[in-house]
Amino acid sequence: MTGMVHHAPTDAAPDSEIPPAGTRRPAHTWAVVLAACAGQFLVVLDVSVVNVALPSMRADLGLSGTGLQWVLNAYSIAFAGFMLLGGRAADIYGRKRAFLVGLAVFTAASLAGGLAQEGWQLISARAVQGLGAAILAPATLTLLTSAVPEGPARARAIGTWSAVGAGGGAAGGFVGGVLTESLSWRWTLLINVPVGALVLLGAFFCLTESHAREGRRLDLPGAVLATAGLATLAYGIVQTEAAGWTATSTLVPLGGGVVLLLLFLLVESRTRAPLMPLKLFRVRSVSAANAAMFINGSAMFCMWFFMTLYAQNVLGYTPLGAGLALVPSSLAIVTGSKLAPRLMAVIGPRNLVVLGSLIAATGFAWQSTMTADGTYVTAILLPGLLMMLGAGLSTTPLAALATSGAAPGDAGLVSGLVNTSRTMGGALGLAVLSTFAAARTDGATDPESLTAGYALSFRIGAGVILAGVLLALVWLPRGEKRVTPAG
Repeated sequence: MTGMVHHAPTDAAPDSEIPPAGTRRPAHTWAVVLAACAGQFLVVLDVSVVNVALPSMRADLGLSGTGLQWVLNAYSIAFAGFMLLGGRAADIYGRKRAFLVGLAVFTAASLAGGLAQEGWQLISARAVQGLGAAILAPATLTLLTSAVPEGPARARAIGTWSAVGAGGGAAGGFVGGVLTESLSWRWTLLINVPVGALVLLGAFFCLTESHAREGRRLDLPGAVLATAGLATLAYGIVQTEAAGWTATSTLVPLGGGVVLLLLFLLVESRTRAPLMPLKLFRVRSVSAANAAMFINGSAMFCMWFFMTLYAQNVLGYTPLGAGLALVPSSLAIVTGSKLAPRLMAVIGPRNLVVLGSLIAATGFAWQSTMTADGTYVTAILLPGLLMMLGAGLSTTPLAALATSGAAPGDAGLVSGLVNTSRTMGGALGLAVLSTFAAARTDGATDPESLTAGYALSFRIGAGVILAGVLLALVWLPRGEKRVTPAG
C-alpha cells in the first residue's frame, strides 16, 4: 500500500526501544501496562467526573453560571492545548520522567481543587490538572508501545489501554454521582490523591526510562505556537456553548487559534529540529488514523453528555440513577476494546474501524428515535450498547494504526497527536451538536422539546460517523506494518 514501508534505520540516537518481535518480554511488562492504563483512566475520568457535582460546587462556592462552565472548560482547554508539547517532551526528556511529572502535577492539582474555598481557586486547580493530564496522557501510550513488541501482544495491550480510557470516560458520571451523594463534591477531585500517589509509587519502581533523542532540544517557538494555537482554538470552541458561533467572543479566539496554528506550521517547515515533523503526515497510517479519530471522537464523545441530559431532564432520573443507567454502555465499550485485538488479527484494522463505526452509527440512528416517554430498555439500554460497542471496536485499531506508523523517536509525539485528535474532535463535536440541539429546542424546557433537540444531535452524530466510515474506506491503509516517514 502507498505510504507503507518497512522501518528503516535513522540517525537518531536509539531509544530503549521496542524489543524485536519474538523476543521474550521482561517480567515487568504488564506492570508497565497497568501503570499506563491507570494514568490514562485518571486523565479521562476527570473530563466528566465533575459533571454531576456542578450544582453542589455552585452552592458551596457561590459560582456563577459562567464560573461553573469554566470548571469544565479550564481542564479541557489546558488538556488539549498542551498535549503536543507533552508528547514531544516525553520523547526528549524521557517517558518515565514525563509520566511521573505529569501524574504528580495532576495529583497535586486534584488536592488543591478538592480543598478550594473560592471559585477561582477551583478553576485554577482544574487548569493545572489539565496541564498535568497533557503531560501524562501521551506518556501512557508511549510507555506501553515501548514495552510491548509490535504484533498481537501490542494489539492486546493497546486494546486494554483503549478499554480503560473509554471506561474512565464512561464511568465519570457514575463515580461522580456516588461520591457527590455519599460524601461531597470535593471527593470527585480528592479521590485522585490516594490513587495518584499509589500509581506514582508503583511507576517509580516499575518503569524504566527511555529517550527518543538524547541531547535534542525542545523546539520552543513551535511549542509556544502549538500550545497557544490549540488552547486558543479550544477556548473559541467552548465559547460557542454560551455565546453562539457568530459572537465576537467566539470568532476572535477561533480566528486567532487558526492563525497561530498556521504560524506553527510555517515555523515547523523551516526549523531543523521541529516539535512536530510535518513529514509525519506523509505517512498514510498517521494522517488517516488521526483524521478518523477526530471525526469519530466528534460524535462519540457527545453520547454521554446528551444521554445523561435525556435521562435526568426528560425521564427524571437522579444523577446517580443516570450514572447507573449508563453502566451497561460502559461495559460495552470496554468489551469492544478488548475484543478488538482478536478481530484485528482476523479482518484487519481498517475493516474493524469500518465495522465498529457502522455499529455505532446504527446505535446513534436508533437513539435519534427517542421520545419523551421512552422506556429504559429501548430508549437508553439497547442503543447505548450499540453506540459504545462500536466505539470500542473502532478506537483500538485507530490507535494501533497511528502508533505503528511512526519511528520510535516520534512515538510520544504521535501519541500526543492521537489524544489531541480525540480531545479536539470531542470538544468541537460537543459545541456543534449542542448548538443544533439548542436551536431545535428554541429555549423551551418541556420534555418534548428537549427530546427533539437531543434526538437531532444523535441524527447528526450518525451522519458524522458515516462520513468517518467513508474516510476509513478511502484513506486508511489495509495493513498494520511498521512505517516511517520518507526522507
